[in-house]
Amino acid sequence: MYREIDSNKRNSVILMMIFIAVIIGLGYILEKAFGDGNYTIVYMAIFFSIFSVMISYFQGDKIALATTGAKPIVKEDNRYLYNMVENLCIASGTPMPKLYIMEDVAINAFATGRKPEISSIAVTRGTLEKLTNEELEGVLAHELSHVKNYDIRFMMLVAVLVGAVAMMSNFFLRSRMFGGRSRDDKGNANGIILIIGIILAILSPIIAELIKLAISRKREYLADASGALITRYPEGLASALEKISLDNQPMARASSATAHLFIASPFSGKKISGLFSTHPPIEERIARLRGMGR
Repeated sequence: MYREIDSNKRNSVILMMIFIAVIIGLGYILEKAFGDGNYTIVYMAIFFSIFSVMISYFQGDKIALATTGAKPIVKEDNRYLYNMVENLCIASGTPMPKLYIMEDVAINAFATGRKPEISSIAVTRGTLEKLTNEELEGVLAHELSHVKNYDIRFMMLVAVLVGAVAMMSNFFLRSRMFGGRSRDDKGNANGIILIIGIILAILSPIIAELIKLAISRKREYLADASGALITRYPEGLASALEKISLDNQPMARASSATAHLFIASPFSGKKISGLFSTHPPIEERIARLRGMGR
């Protein structure tokens, strides 16, 4: 399990480095092809990225919970759920998160919050009703691992990078479309650079989104391994994932904006290409978990 965690952390760092390189390369090309020498395009991207970060950092958890229709509960509302999370927190040395329930028959759950001290875990009614004690414990340990590993903050940074790339590309293309002049128009830039800039402006947002999805999938593998480490029983989560794969019940309030937060895609029953999926194949996750248990 420790090897699995180390491997996923290492691969995620590599993907982040590629992501940063894409942004730097795009900014440089766009400046050469279109900029005024003062790096205006890059500065604008930084400004809007910081603004997005502030909203995501301080209000992202509230937005996610409101979007999914999650309702807060206290210990008296569901002692079974509360006591289980409390025991897992003691075992993992993690602060007790706020608990929420989504009135949905699908089996799913997600965690949110920028740090463990102010985190939240939400589960659907279907999760509480359809999973056994060990399976529910595995799901909750998985979500608690996201909190403990700071996955939510990590994915927020990735989302900001994606936004910066999309904004820079969109700004460049709109400027060209509406007659903006480049230094090539004044004879001071190479036409090849301009062509490269246009190609990158079109392709970079797609590449950035694919990298974001790849990182999201890596974090799911990491949370699986970390969750199994907390419970010392990988079969619990493996069995829960098996039930989720057979449930085929999409969530009523599924949204692409919050899909990456859930333990499994909220669009259950719809086959999505692995390249464009927010989650790794459930079959692969189950195989890895059961491999850990041997």
